[in-house]
Amino acid sequence: MSYFDAASSAPLHPVARQALLASLDEGWADPARLYREGRRARMLLDAAREAAAEAVGCRADELVFTSSGTRAVHTGIAGALAGRHRIGRHLIVSAVEHSSVLHAADTHEAGGGSVTQVEVDRRGRVTPASYAAALRPGTALACLQSANHEVGTEQPVAEVAALCRESGVPLLVDAAQSLGWGPVEGDWSLLTGSAHKWGGPSGVGLLAVRKGVRFAPQGPADERESGRAAGFENLPAIVAAAASLRAVRAEAAQEALRLRELTERIRARVPELVPDVEVVGDPERRLPGIVTFSCLYVDGETLLHELDRAGFSVSSGSSCTSSTLTPSHVLKAMGVLSEGNVRVSLPTGTGAEDVERFLEVLPGAVAGVREKLGAPAPAATVQQDVLVVDALGKRCPIPVIELAKVIGDVPVGGLVRVLSDDEAARLDIPAWCEMREQEYVGEEPAERGTAYLVRRVA
Repeated sequence: MSYFDAASSAPLHPVARQALLASLDEGWADPARLYREGRRARMLLDAAREAAAEAVGCRADELVFTSSGTRAVHTGIAGALAGRHRIGRHLIVSAVEHSSVLHAADTHEAGGGSVTQVEVDRRGRVTPASYAAALRPGTALACLQSANHEVGTEQPVAEVAALCRESGVPLLVDAAQSLGWGPVEGDWSLLTGSAHKWGGPSGVGLLAVRKGVRFAPQGPADERESGRAAGFENLPAIVAAAASLRAVRAEAAQEALRLRELTERIRARVPELVPDVEVVGDPERRLPGIVTFSCLYVDGETLLHELDRAGFSVSSGSSCTSSTLTPSHVLKAMGVLSEGNVRVSLPTGTGAEDVERFLEVLPGAVAGVREKLGAPAPAATVQQDVLVVDALGKRCPIPVIELAKVIGDVPVGGLVRVLSDDEAARLDIPAWCEMREQEYVGEEPAERGTAYLVRRVA
Protein backbone atom coordinates (compact mmCIF):
# COMPACT_ATOMS: atom_id res chain seq x y z
CA MET A 1 0.00 0.00 0.00
CA SER A 2 1.41 3.43 -0.99
CA TYR A 3 0.39 6.28 1.27
CA PHE A 4 0.19 9.48 -0.80
CA ASP A 5 -1.73 11.76 1.58
CA ALA A 6 1.00 13.36 3.69
CA ALA A 7 -0.64 16.79 3.38
CA SER A 8 -3.48 15.48 5.54
CA SER A 9 -1.23 13.77 8.05
CA ALA A 10 2.36 12.63 7.63
CA PRO A 11 3.44 9.22 8.93
CA LEU A 12 5.06 9.34 12.36
CA HIS A 13 8.76 10.08 11.95
CA PRO A 14 11.11 7.48 13.52
CA VAL A 15 12.70 10.20 15.66
CA ALA A 16 9.25 11.19 16.93
CA ARG A 17 8.52 7.61 17.91
CA GLN A 18 11.81 7.31 19.79
CA ALA A 19 11.34 10.63 21.58
CA LEU A 20 7.73 9.80 22.45
CA LEU A 21 8.61 6.47 24.04
CA ALA A 22 11.55 7.91 25.96
CA SER A 23 9.60 10.87 27.32
CA LEU A 24 6.76 8.63 28.47
CA ASP A 25 9.21 7.35 31.06
CA GLU A 26 10.86 10.69 31.86
CA GLY A 27 8.21 13.34 31.22
CA TRP A 28 5.10 12.19 33.04
CA ALA A 29 5.31 14.57 36.02
CA ASP A 30 3.93 18.11 36.35
CA PRO A 31 6.55 20.53 34.93
CA ALA A 32 5.21 23.26 37.22
CA ARG A 33 6.35 21.39 40.37
CA LEU A 34 9.65 21.94 42.10
CA TYR A 35 10.49 18.38 43.12
CA ARG A 36 12.89 16.22 41.13
CA GLU A 37 10.37 14.64 38.76
CA GLY A 38 8.79 18.02 38.08
CA ARG A 39 12.20 19.61 37.39
CA ARG A 40 13.01 16.81 34.96
CA ALA A 41 9.73 17.38 33.16
CA ARG A 42 10.37 21.13 33.07
CA MET A 43 13.79 20.56 31.50
CA LEU A 44 12.21 18.45 28.76
CA LEU A 45 9.52 21.05 28.10
CA ASP A 46 12.02 23.92 27.99
CA ALA A 47 14.29 21.99 25.62
CA ALA A 48 11.36 21.20 23.33
CA ARG A 49 10.29 24.85 23.31
CA GLU A 50 13.79 26.05 22.47
CA ALA A 51 14.11 23.53 19.64
CA ALA A 52 10.71 24.47 18.19
CA ALA A 53 11.41 28.20 18.52
CA GLU A 54 14.71 27.80 16.69
CA ALA A 55 12.92 26.02 13.85
CA VAL A 56 10.20 28.68 13.70
CA GLY A 57 12.63 31.57 13.94
CA CYS A 58 11.37 33.21 17.12
CA ARG A 59 12.33 33.49 20.78
CA ALA A 60 11.49 30.62 23.10
CA ASP A 61 9.33 32.87 25.28
CA GLU A 62 7.28 33.84 22.21
CA LEU A 63 6.14 30.26 21.53
CA VAL A 64 3.51 28.14 23.27
CA PHE A 65 2.24 24.63 22.60
CA THR A 66 -1.46 24.02 22.02
CA SER A 67 -3.64 20.92 21.71
CA SER A 68 -3.75 21.13 17.87
CA GLY A 69 -2.96 23.33 14.90
CA THR A 70 -6.62 24.33 14.71
CA ARG A 71 -6.57 25.38 18.35
CA ALA A 72 -3.43 27.43 17.67
CA VAL A 73 -5.20 29.23 14.80
CA HIS A 74 -8.34 29.93 16.82
CA THR A 75 -6.33 31.11 19.85
CA GLY A 76 -4.07 33.28 17.74
CA ILE A 77 -6.85 34.98 15.79
CA ALA A 78 -9.09 35.53 18.82
CA GLY A 79 -6.24 36.83 20.97
CA ALA A 80 -4.91 39.22 18.32
CA LEU A 81 -8.36 40.60 17.51
CA ALA A 82 -9.14 41.11 21.20
CA GLY A 83 -5.79 42.76 21.83
CA ARG A 84 -6.43 45.28 19.07
CA HIS A 85 -10.17 45.82 19.48
CA ARG A 86 -9.64 49.55 20.08
CA ILE A 87 -7.96 49.83 16.69
CA GLY A 88 -10.93 48.28 14.91
CA ARG A 89 -12.71 45.03 14.16
CA HIS A 90 -11.70 44.47 10.54
CA LEU A 91 -10.10 41.13 9.64
CA ILE A 92 -8.42 40.18 6.34
CA VAL A 93 -8.10 36.57 5.14
CA SER A 94 -7.41 34.96 1.78
CA ALA A 95 -10.11 32.96 0.00
CA VAL A 96 -8.01 29.78 0.15
CA GLU A 97 -7.15 29.70 3.85
CA HIS A 98 -7.55 26.50 5.84
CA SER A 99 -11.07 25.99 7.18
CA SER A 100 -9.84 26.73 10.73
CA VAL A 101 -9.03 30.30 9.66
CA LEU A 102 -12.28 30.75 7.73
CA HIS A 103 -14.35 29.38 10.62
CA ALA A 104 -12.65 31.84 12.98
CA ALA A 105 -13.45 34.61 10.49
CA ASP A 106 -17.09 33.54 10.39
CA THR A 107 -17.25 33.65 14.19
CA HIS A 108 -15.70 37.11 14.20
CA GLU A 109 -18.19 38.35 11.61
CA ALA A 110 -21.13 36.82 13.49
CA GLY A 111 -19.99 38.75 16.56
CA GLY A 112 -20.20 42.08 14.77
CA GLY A 113 -16.77 42.27 13.14
CA SER A 114 -16.08 42.75 9.45
CA VAL A 115 -14.11 40.44 7.17
CA THR A 116 -12.47 41.02 3.78
CA GLN A 117 -11.71 37.88 1.78
CA VAL A 118 -8.89 38.42 -0.69
CA GLU A 119 -9.31 36.56 -3.98
CA VAL A 120 -6.67 34.40 -5.69
CA ASP A 121 -5.71 33.74 -9.29
CA ARG A 122 -6.25 30.46 -11.15
CA ARG A 123 -3.03 29.13 -9.62
CA GLY A 124 -4.31 29.75 -6.10
CA ARG A 125 -2.01 32.68 -5.32
CA VAL A 126 -2.81 36.08 -3.86
CA THR A 127 -1.02 39.27 -4.89
CA PRO A 128 0.56 41.65 -2.37
CA ALA A 129 -1.36 44.46 -4.06
CA SER A 130 -4.67 42.80 -3.19
CA TYR A 131 -3.72 42.72 0.49
CA ALA A 132 -2.56 46.33 0.32
CA ALA A 133 -5.95 47.29 -1.14
CA ALA A 134 -7.77 45.46 1.67
CA LEU A 135 -5.89 47.25 4.47
CA ARG A 136 -7.71 50.16 6.09
CA PRO A 137 -7.48 52.23 9.31
CA GLY A 138 -9.72 49.86 11.28
CA THR A 139 -7.88 46.67 10.30
CA ALA A 140 -7.00 44.70 13.43
CA LEU A 141 -5.44 41.60 11.86
CA ALA A 142 -4.52 40.00 8.54
CA CYS A 143 -4.11 36.26 7.92
CA LEU A 144 -2.25 34.49 5.12
CA GLN A 145 -1.19 30.85 4.86
CA SER A 146 2.41 30.15 3.88
CA ALA A 147 1.36 27.43 1.41
CA ASN A 148 -1.94 25.92 0.39
CA HIS A 149 -2.97 22.55 1.77
CA GLU A 150 -4.93 21.42 -1.31
CA VAL A 151 -2.80 22.48 -4.28
CA GLY A 152 0.59 23.29 -2.68
CA THR A 153 0.83 26.88 -3.96
CA GLU A 154 3.18 29.04 -1.89
CA GLN A 155 2.02 32.53 -0.97
CA PRO A 156 4.05 35.79 -1.03
CA VAL A 157 4.18 36.00 2.76
CA ALA A 158 7.29 38.20 3.01
CA GLU A 159 5.85 40.86 0.68
CA VAL A 160 2.46 40.86 2.40
CA ALA A 161 4.11 41.00 5.84
CA ALA A 162 6.11 44.06 4.79
CA LEU A 163 2.95 45.84 3.63
CA CYS A 164 1.14 44.96 6.85
CA ARG A 165 4.09 46.16 8.94
CA GLU A 166 4.06 49.51 7.13
CA SER A 167 0.38 49.87 8.02
CA GLY A 168 0.88 48.77 11.62
CA VAL A 169 -1.23 45.63 11.15
CA PRO A 170 -0.05 42.26 12.51
CA LEU A 171 0.03 39.33 10.09
CA LEU A 172 -0.84 35.82 11.27
CA VAL A 173 0.68 33.06 9.14
CA ASP A 174 -0.75 29.54 9.11
CA ALA A 175 2.44 27.58 8.42
CA ALA A 176 1.04 24.10 9.02
CA GLN A 177 1.95 22.76 5.57
CA SER A 178 5.34 24.43 5.13
CA LEU A 179 6.99 24.46 8.55
CA GLY A 180 8.64 21.08 8.06
CA TRP A 181 10.41 22.40 4.94
CA GLY A 182 11.86 25.55 6.46
CA PRO A 183 11.16 28.75 8.40
CA VAL A 184 8.65 31.26 7.07
CA GLU A 185 10.37 34.29 5.63
CA GLY A 186 9.22 37.83 6.31
CA ASP A 187 8.37 40.05 9.23
CA TRP A 188 5.26 38.17 10.38
CA SER A 189 3.69 38.83 13.78
CA LEU A 190 1.97 35.53 14.65
CA LEU A 191 2.53 32.02 13.34
CA THR A 192 0.81 28.66 13.82
CA GLY A 193 1.81 25.08 13.06
CA SER A 194 0.61 21.49 13.52
CA ALA A 195 2.94 18.63 14.47
CA HIS A 196 1.19 15.83 12.57
CA LYS A 197 1.85 17.68 9.31
CA TRP A 198 5.64 17.21 9.65
CA GLY A 199 5.70 13.70 11.11
CA GLY A 200 5.12 14.49 14.76
CA PRO A 201 2.28 13.04 16.84
CA SER A 202 -1.24 14.38 16.47
CA GLY A 203 -2.65 16.60 19.18
CA VAL A 204 0.21 19.13 19.26
CA GLY A 205 0.10 22.59 17.74
CA LEU A 206 2.26 25.64 18.23
CA LEU A 207 1.54 29.34 18.37
CA ALA A 208 4.22 32.02 18.14
CA VAL A 209 3.38 35.62 19.06
CA ARG A 210 6.15 38.16 18.54
CA LYS A 211 7.05 40.53 21.34
CA GLY A 212 5.25 43.83 20.92
CA VAL A 213 2.11 42.33 19.36
CA ARG A 214 -0.98 43.27 21.32
CA PHE A 215 -2.50 39.99 22.41
CA ALA A 216 -5.32 39.28 24.88
CA PRO A 217 -5.93 35.57 25.58
CA GLN A 218 -9.61 34.69 25.51
CA GLY A 219 -11.46 32.38 27.88
CA PRO A 220 -10.81 31.64 31.57
CA ALA A 221 -7.33 32.48 32.84
CA ASP A 222 -4.82 29.64 33.14
CA GLU A 223 -1.24 29.56 34.38
CA ARG A 224 -0.02 27.12 31.72
CA GLU A 225 1.77 28.21 28.53
CA SER A 226 1.82 31.93 29.36
CA GLY A 227 -1.95 31.84 29.77
CA ARG A 228 -2.43 31.17 26.05
CA ALA A 229 -3.07 27.42 26.10
CA ALA A 230 -5.06 26.14 29.04
CA GLY A 231 -4.60 22.69 30.49
CA PHE A 232 -1.90 20.22 31.43
CA GLU A 233 0.77 19.95 28.73
CA ASN A 234 0.99 16.69 26.79
CA LEU A 235 4.71 16.60 27.44
CA PRO A 236 5.63 13.31 25.70
CA ALA A 237 3.85 14.44 22.52
CA ILE A 238 5.40 17.92 22.71
CA VAL A 239 8.89 16.46 23.06
CA ALA A 240 8.26 14.14 20.11
CA ALA A 241 6.89 17.02 18.02
CA ALA A 242 9.95 19.20 18.63
CA ALA A 243 12.36 16.31 18.01
CA SER A 244 10.69 15.36 14.73
CA LEU A 245 10.62 18.99 13.54
CA ARG A 246 14.36 19.22 14.08
CA ALA A 247 14.86 15.88 12.31
CA VAL A 248 12.79 16.70 9.21
CA ARG A 249 14.50 20.08 8.93
CA ALA A 250 17.88 18.37 8.84
CA GLU A 251 16.65 16.26 5.92
CA ALA A 252 14.55 18.96 4.23
CA ALA A 253 16.93 20.33 1.60
CA GLN A 254 17.90 16.96 0.16
CA GLU A 255 14.42 15.47 0.45
CA ALA A 256 12.82 18.53 -1.19
CA LEU A 257 14.97 18.06 -4.30
CA ARG A 258 14.04 14.39 -4.52
CA LEU A 259 10.30 14.91 -4.00
CA ARG A 260 10.23 17.79 -6.49
CA GLU A 261 11.62 15.45 -9.14
CA LEU A 262 8.89 12.93 -8.38
CA THR A 263 6.07 15.48 -8.44
CA GLU A 264 7.45 16.98 -11.65
CA ARG A 265 7.24 13.50 -13.13
CA ILE A 266 3.59 13.28 -12.10
CA ARG A 267 2.84 16.78 -13.40
CA ALA A 268 4.35 15.98 -16.79
CA ARG A 269 3.16 12.40 -17.24
CA VAL A 270 -0.46 12.55 -16.07
CA PRO A 271 -1.64 14.82 -18.95
CA GLU A 272 0.18 12.51 -21.37
CA LEU A 273 -1.36 9.34 -19.95
CA VAL A 274 -4.90 10.56 -19.23
CA PRO A 275 -6.96 12.64 -21.70
CA ASP A 276 -8.76 15.79 -20.52
CA VAL A 277 -6.67 16.48 -17.44
CA GLU A 278 -5.54 19.82 -16.01
CA VAL A 279 -2.76 20.06 -13.43
CA VAL A 280 -3.70 22.84 -10.99
CA GLY A 281 -1.70 25.04 -8.64
CA ASP A 282 1.39 27.14 -9.27
CA PRO A 283 3.89 25.16 -11.42
CA GLU A 284 6.94 26.67 -9.71
CA ARG A 285 6.13 28.32 -6.37
CA ARG A 286 4.76 25.28 -4.59
CA LEU A 287 5.62 22.81 -1.85
CA PRO A 288 7.92 19.93 -2.87
CA GLY A 289 5.61 16.95 -2.36
CA ILE A 290 2.15 18.11 -3.46
CA VAL A 291 0.61 17.85 -6.92
CA THR A 292 -3.09 18.17 -7.73
CA PHE A 293 -4.81 17.48 -11.03
CA SER A 294 -8.39 17.68 -12.27
CA CYS A 295 -9.89 14.95 -14.48
CA LEU A 296 -12.85 15.96 -16.60
CA TYR A 297 -15.93 13.70 -16.52
CA VAL A 298 -14.84 11.96 -13.30
CA ASP A 299 -16.31 11.90 -9.82
CA GLY A 300 -13.44 12.46 -7.39
CA GLU A 301 -14.73 10.24 -4.61
CA THR A 302 -15.35 7.33 -6.98
CA LEU A 303 -11.85 7.67 -8.41
CA LEU A 304 -10.38 7.69 -4.90
CA HIS A 305 -12.09 4.38 -4.14
CA GLU A 306 -10.71 2.89 -7.35
CA LEU A 307 -7.19 4.01 -6.48
CA ASP A 308 -7.60 2.71 -2.94
CA ARG A 309 -8.46 -0.71 -4.31
CA ALA A 310 -5.32 -0.50 -6.43
CA GLY A 311 -3.22 0.17 -3.32
CA PHE A 312 -2.90 3.98 -3.30
CA SER A 313 -4.07 6.28 -0.54
CA VAL A 314 -4.68 9.71 -2.07
CA SER A 315 -7.18 12.46 -1.36
CA SER A 316 -9.45 14.53 -3.53
CA GLY A 317 -8.90 18.24 -4.01
CA SER A 318 -12.64 18.42 -3.65
CA SER A 319 -14.13 18.28 -0.18
CA CYS A 320 -17.39 16.94 -1.59
CA THR A 321 -18.88 14.15 0.47
CA SER A 322 -21.96 12.04 -0.02
CA SER A 323 -23.62 13.90 2.85
CA THR A 324 -22.88 17.54 1.99
CA LEU A 325 -21.96 17.67 -1.73
CA THR A 326 -20.18 20.94 -0.97
CA PRO A 327 -17.38 21.86 -3.41
CA SER A 328 -13.94 22.71 -2.03
CA HIS A 329 -13.69 26.41 -1.20
CA VAL A 330 -10.07 26.40 -2.45
CA LEU A 331 -10.92 25.03 -5.89
CA LYS A 332 -13.95 27.28 -6.11
CA ALA A 333 -11.82 30.35 -5.38
CA MET A 334 -9.32 29.26 -8.06
CA GLY A 335 -12.05 28.69 -10.65
CA VAL A 336 -11.03 25.10 -11.43
CA LEU A 337 -13.10 21.91 -11.45
CA SER A 338 -14.59 20.93 -8.10
CA GLU A 339 -15.09 17.32 -9.23
CA GLY A 340 -12.57 14.77 -10.44
CA ASN A 341 -9.68 16.21 -8.46
CA VAL A 342 -6.85 14.10 -7.08
CA ARG A 343 -4.28 15.42 -4.62
CA VAL A 344 -1.07 13.44 -4.38
CA SER A 345 1.08 14.46 -1.42
CA LEU A 346 4.20 12.37 -1.05
CA PRO A 347 5.62 11.65 2.41
CA THR A 348 9.32 11.66 3.18
CA GLY A 349 11.02 8.57 1.81
CA THR A 350 8.58 7.89 -1.06
CA GLY A 351 10.30 5.75 -3.69
CA ALA A 352 10.37 6.42 -7.43
CA GLU A 353 9.01 2.92 -8.03
CA ASP A 354 5.84 3.80 -6.08
CA VAL A 355 5.27 6.85 -8.29
CA GLU A 356 5.82 4.81 -11.44
CA ARG A 357 3.31 2.22 -10.29
CA PHE A 358 0.79 5.00 -9.58
CA LEU A 359 1.26 6.31 -13.12
CA GLU A 360 0.63 2.81 -14.46
CA VAL A 361 -2.57 2.37 -12.46
CA LEU A 362 -4.09 5.84 -12.90
CA PRO A 363 -5.13 5.72 -16.59
CA GLY A 364 -7.13 2.52 -16.14
CA ALA A 365 -8.78 3.81 -12.97
CA VAL A 366 -9.86 7.06 -14.66
CA ALA A 367 -11.08 5.22 -17.76
CA GLY A 368 -13.13 2.85 -15.62
CA VAL A 369 -14.83 5.66 -13.74
CA ARG A 370 -15.52 7.59 -16.94
CA GLU A 371 -17.08 4.52 -18.52
CA LYS A 372 -19.41 4.09 -15.55
CA LEU A 373 -20.42 7.75 -15.40
CA GLY A 374 -20.71 8.18 -19.16
CA ALA A 375 -23.37 5.50 -19.54
CA PRO A 376 -26.45 7.80 -19.30
CA ALA A 377 -27.36 9.30 -22.68
CA PRO A 378 -27.80 13.06 -22.68
CA ALA A 379 -31.34 14.39 -22.79
CA ALA A 380 -30.98 17.17 -25.37
CA THR A 381 -33.63 19.17 -27.22
CA VAL A 382 -33.58 22.27 -29.38
CA GLN A 383 -35.53 25.32 -28.25
CA GLN A 384 -35.35 28.48 -30.35
CA ASP A 385 -31.92 27.68 -31.84
CA VAL A 386 -30.55 26.78 -28.42
CA LEU A 387 -29.61 23.18 -27.62
CA VAL A 388 -30.99 22.34 -24.18
CA VAL A 389 -29.41 19.68 -21.99
CA ASP A 390 -31.63 18.51 -19.15
CA ALA A 391 -29.31 17.38 -16.33
CA LEU A 392 -31.79 18.02 -13.53
CA GLY A 393 -31.50 15.52 -10.72
CA LYS A 394 -28.02 14.45 -11.81
CA ARG A 395 -24.95 15.20 -9.72
CA CYS A 396 -21.70 16.53 -11.11
CA PRO A 397 -19.83 15.56 -13.14
CA ILE A 398 -22.84 14.25 -15.12
CA PRO A 399 -23.98 17.76 -16.25
CA VAL A 400 -20.48 18.43 -17.58
CA ILE A 401 -20.32 15.02 -19.28
CA GLU A 402 -23.61 15.65 -21.06
CA LEU A 403 -22.52 19.16 -22.08
CA ALA A 404 -19.33 17.70 -23.59
CA LYS A 405 -21.34 15.13 -25.56
CA VAL A 406 -23.54 17.70 -27.32
CA ILE A 407 -21.26 20.74 -27.75
CA GLY A 408 -20.20 19.39 -31.16
CA ASP A 409 -23.83 19.20 -32.29
CA VAL A 410 -24.24 22.98 -32.39
CA PRO A 411 -22.57 25.22 -34.98
CA VAL A 412 -19.77 27.58 -34.00
CA GLY A 413 -21.47 30.52 -32.33
CA GLY A 414 -24.39 28.37 -31.21
CA LEU A 415 -25.58 28.06 -27.60
CA VAL A 416 -26.04 25.14 -25.27
CA ARG A 417 -28.34 25.62 -22.27
CA VAL A 418 -27.57 23.19 -19.45
CA LEU A 419 -30.26 22.73 -16.81
CA SER A 420 -28.88 21.57 -13.46
CA ASP A 421 -29.91 21.68 -9.81
CA ASP A 422 -26.47 20.64 -8.49
CA GLU A 423 -24.64 23.56 -6.86
CA ALA A 424 -21.30 22.18 -8.06
CA ALA A 425 -22.32 22.89 -11.66
CA ARG A 426 -21.96 26.62 -10.96
CA LEU A 427 -18.22 26.02 -10.67
CA ASP A 428 -17.67 23.02 -12.93
CA ILE A 429 -19.32 24.30 -16.11
CA PRO A 430 -17.30 27.57 -16.27
CA ALA A 431 -14.15 25.58 -15.41
CA TRP A 432 -14.91 23.13 -18.24
CA CYS A 433 -15.31 26.07 -20.65
CA GLU A 434 -11.93 27.43 -19.56
CA MET A 435 -10.24 24.06 -20.12
CA ARG A 436 -11.95 23.35 -23.48
CA GLU A 437 -11.73 26.93 -24.82
CA GLN A 438 -15.47 27.45 -25.05
CA GLU A 439 -17.28 30.63 -23.97
CA TYR A 440 -19.21 30.59 -20.72
CA VAL A 441 -22.01 33.13 -21.24
CA GLY A 442 -23.50 33.02 -17.74
CA GLU A 443 -26.43 31.62 -15.82
CA GLU A 444 -30.09 32.45 -15.61
CA PRO A 445 -33.04 31.28 -13.52
CA ALA A 446 -34.98 28.26 -14.74
CA GLU A 447 -38.29 26.73 -13.75
CA ARG A 448 -36.25 24.14 -11.89
CA GLY A 449 -32.64 24.60 -10.89
CA THR A 450 -30.42 26.93 -12.91
CA ALA A 451 -29.72 27.29 -16.63
CA TYR A 452 -26.04 27.62 -17.62
CA LEU A 453 -25.36 29.05 -21.07
CA VAL A 454 -22.33 27.96 -23.09
CA ARG A 455 -21.41 29.27 -26.56
CA ARG A 456 -19.40 27.06 -28.91
CA VAL A 457 -16.34 28.99 -30.14
CA ALA A 458 -13.96 26.09 -30.84
